[in-house]
Amino acid sequence: MTSVRVGVFGLLGSGNLGNDGSLEAVLGYLRAEHPEAVVDALCGGPEVVAVRYGIPATRLHWYRGEYRTASRAGAIAGKGLGKLVDAVRTAAWVRRHDVVIVPGMGVLEATLPLRPWGFPYSLFLLCATGRLFGTRVALVGVGAGAIGNRPTRALVRCSARLATYRSYRDTQSRDAMRAMGVDTTRDEVYPDLAFALPTPPASAPSGRPGPVCVGVMAFHGGDDDRARAEEIHRRYLDGTTRFVRALVEDGRPVRLLTGDACDAPVVAAILDAVDSPLVTAAEAASLADLMKETAAADAVVATRYHNLVCALKAGTPTLALSYAAKSDALMDRMGLGAYCHPAREVDADRLLEQFRALERKSAELRRALAERNRVAARQLQDQFDALTSALFPAADLEYREAP
Repeated sequence: MTSVRVGVFGLLGSGNLGNDGSLEAVLGYLRAEHPEAVVDALCGGPEVVAVRYGIPATRLHWYRGEYRTASRAGAIAGKGLGKLVDAVRTAAWVRRHDVVIVPGMGVLEATLPLRPWGFPYSLFLLCATGRLFGTRVALVGVGAGAIGNRPTRALVRCSARLATYRSYRDTQSRDAMRAMGVDTTRDEVYPDLAFALPTPPASAPSGRPGPVCVGVMAFHGGDDDRARAEEIHRRYLDGTTRFVRALVEDGRPVRLLTGDACDAPVVAAILDAVDSPLVTAAEAASLADLMKETAAADAVVATRYHNLVCALKAGTPTLALSYAAKSDALMDRMGLGAYCHPAREVDADRLLEQFRALERKSAELRRALAERNRVAARQLQDQFDALTSALFPAADLEYREAP
């Protein structure tokens, strides 16, 4: 069988566990169904990706200060030159591949602060050069959302139109792209790619109140909230801290989870404010680690989207501190739509009421989550079958013709 040259692209290996979990799911699919594929990455953290996943990796940006605020003339010039160099580097990388996969991630949304000439520009370069050189580019299980900033919206819309294949992790994402003028007639919706990862065993119930995982985030609002960012963050941190303190006063052990390296200061602030041996911080290096933490808990309250995915995948009753429509959509899909609380307006007393209601239905919710996870596994196999048909037609034909 002829080797297929496959590239994976995105902010991978950069400290965001959700992004890396999506990569891990796609690599699992490639190794199981396309072992002949030769895989490498163009990504944010090439050293991490190369060591952790055993594939060659190239840095996404020529200028190493890409994601630092540029205030001096030298830094501004470096960023500007980097955009030109990245156009050449991206084109050269894309040209070496038959297929490029963008695995999951919210690459078509702006629910967190985002500049158009950052990742949206990088994604546009990928999709445009893919079209230019005949390399099939697939946006697989991605998130999308309404975008207010016009340059960002234009880059995202063009990227989506230029891609060979698109699928989304929720219906709202597909609807958002349709509203932006993208023809989504052939685009499908599947569960988040992380639901394809192995599930850790759940802890046996002890019969008494056990640990609670609280997933925290360096949350400052979305792309349109820059003027109120610090106010939003302060309200989120204060409300979450009060909630953790209330759990401790009830004698509950609390395990603080993160999903990105930038969340560490929030953990430190809560540990300092509550100051109790009942509150500890997990040191998770992957979604698998996060799933193990959530599987060992009685319940989970979390903000980051992939903290929610891990908890739901583990089958643990979960309450979302929701900061975007994608969180609400995920909770609805898994049958827990009633257990969402706005991250922008954390009310510790109301949150505690919702949490107690969640725990009262724990056994019922665990049974429902087990069934929803079985459905998600079947749907993701459909996703991978569709991906094979779209990107690996020769391999798909050989499979179908095999006796």
